[in-house]
Amino acid sequence: MEKPQHILLFSGKRKSGKDFICEKLKSIIGEDNCCIVRISGPLKQLFAENHNLQINELMSDGPYKEQHRLNMITWSDEIRKKDPGYFCRAACKSAAAKKLWIVSDIRRKTDIKWFKENCSNLKLIRITAALTIRKERGWIFTAGVDDAESECDLDDFGSWDIELANNNREEYENAIRAILKLIS
Repeated sequence: MEKPQHILLFSGKRKSGKDFICEKLKSIIGEDNCCIVRISGPLKQLFAENHNLQINELMSDGPYKEQHRLNMITWSDEIRKKDPGYFCRAACKSAAAKKLWIVSDIRRKTDIKWFKENCSNLKLIRITAALTIRKERGWIFTAGVDDAESECDLDDFGSWDIELANNNREEYENAIRAILKLIS
């Protein structure tokens, strides 16, 4: 695995806008210099293969993924019990050789631990959005998902390099500027 010069680790609740911010950063920085690394990529690929599901639908933001989310979490938690870094390692192995990796979906303390043990030049970024805003973006509380480790393990993590609100356009633009400053 060729390691990048910098790695941004993003965390945030569902519908906080972390994927939106990651995509915007990639478009600003440029594909020649960075790529988005999704830990959920190899997870969804393997889950789809093992359960005869449509990978393109699992990778989308639609109802198909939501229909399978709880089973996917339960299944992936079993793999993580045996090997906490399994999905981080798989995502990095398939990541493009770029100067900057934008890891869009850090969800657990074990994810952060794996990156700290295996990579350098990390910046940890937490994206937040008010509950009302997340609901406007389509978030609906799902028992077993929104109260599970995959959504809540980093709620009490206090060592973020930067925490940014993403409730409106002004906050989003401020977040982008702050992240660019963080890596400049």
